Amino acid sequence: MGITITEAAAKRVATFLENRGKGLGLRLGVRTSGCSGMAYVLEFVDELQEGDEVFEMQGVKVIIDAKSLIYLDGTELDFAREGLNEGFQFNNPNVSSECGCGESFHV
Repeated sequence: MGITITEAAAKRVATFLENRGKGLGLRLGVRTSGCSGMAYVLEFVDELQEGDEVFEMQGVKVIIDAKSLIYLDGTELDFAREGLNEGFQFNNPNVSSECGCGESFHV
């Protein structure tokens, strides 16, 4: 299945990379955290690591390590502005529950 990225998210990632002046793409991963068990991690990638999967869409590379891919397979990365708030949103079909604060999830 893999990962998809919306046009809004791709534009935002491209802007971040341009402003940064370097980087191959954006790493999307998960880590153990929060009250529901897992939290999303976003970080810039300057070098690929062994086992990385690269998904390129709309001119942007999203890199995911093999351990995170099992939790993120089928996820759509979006970027939205709502009032004064803006940020990336994860539409992950694998999530079975989320914590009340929205910071962590469980599969």
